[in-house]
Formats: sequence, C-alpha cells, structure tokens
Amino acid sequence: MQGQKTIRAFFFCVFFGIGAMVLSGSILCDVLLAVYHNKQFLHAQQQRTNHLNSLIADYKALLAEIERDPNFVKRIAPATLGAEPDDADTIYPKATNDLQIAAKKVLAKEHNQVLIEPNVPAWLTRCSEPRRRIILFFAGAGLILISFICFGSILRSSTTKDEPAEQTKQT
Repeated sequence: MQGQKTIRAFFFCVFFGIGAMVLSGSILCDVLLAVYHNKQFLHAQQQRTNHLNSLIADYKALLAEIERDPNFVKRIAPATLGAEPDDADTIYPKATNDLQIAAKKVLAKEHNQVLIEPNVPAWLTRCSEPRRRIILFFAGAGLILISFICFGSILRSSTTKDEPAEQTKQT
C-alpha cells in the first residue's frame, strides 16, 4: 500500500510539474522572447563598443606617433588625405578606382562579419505564435487537471485518514 502511494505521488509530481511548466511557458512566452531580443541587442551593442574602443586605441597610437615623430604626418598624408607626395626620391604606388572599390568592399564585409547577431531559437519563435500558445495553455491546464483527478486521491486520502485519528486522541 505504501509503494502504491509513493508511485501515485511520483506521477502526481511529474504530471503537475510538466503541466505547470507548459502553462507558465505559454503565458510567459512573450516575456522570454523580449528577454532574448534584449540579450541580442546587448550583444550587438557590446560588439559595436568593442569596435569603437579598437578605433580609439588606433587613433591614440597614431596621435602618440605624431607627437613622437613630426615627420610621420608627412609620410601618412598621401595615404590619408590624398595629397601628392613631395619626396622626389621615393616611388609611390598609384591606386586605381577599381582597387579602392575592392578595398572598400573587403573592409565593409569584414565590418559586417564582426556585427553578426545570434538568432532567436526556433522553438521560441514557434511557441510565440498565438495559435500554439493557446494549445500549450490548454495542454498544460489539462495535465494539471489530470494530475489532480487521477493522482490527487493520495492528497485527499492522507488528509481524511489523519482527521479521525486526531479526533480519537482528543476524546
């Protein structure tokens, strides 16, 4: 008899637990979706912040180099400002428009790869659909009802058996 009560209590806990999880999941699905989107937004912002920090570090290094070596500006001016080099003894490569466009494409592609955001899981997207949320809600409520109807007699039997025992002790 004790083993049967243990098995019934186990099944009650399993059915009630699963039903409660499904029921609360269907109710809180939009909240979970918002939390996931907020995590994605935070991740994207952290990536952008890291990218800006690396640009700041590069600019600080350039400023430190300019302060250290005044001729450094003359050397990088043709590349950064597009000015004609004034050093007669040096041969400078000429960049064509095709090479510049190709370099811009490569840099843009590299920048976009850094900012790739993770996707929302497919199960969460499916569960957030209104029709499926209603089905999950009723399935969870059904599991809770089944657990009380089929396995809840253990709860009723333990309370009804204890009451007469207490009444006999009082008399």
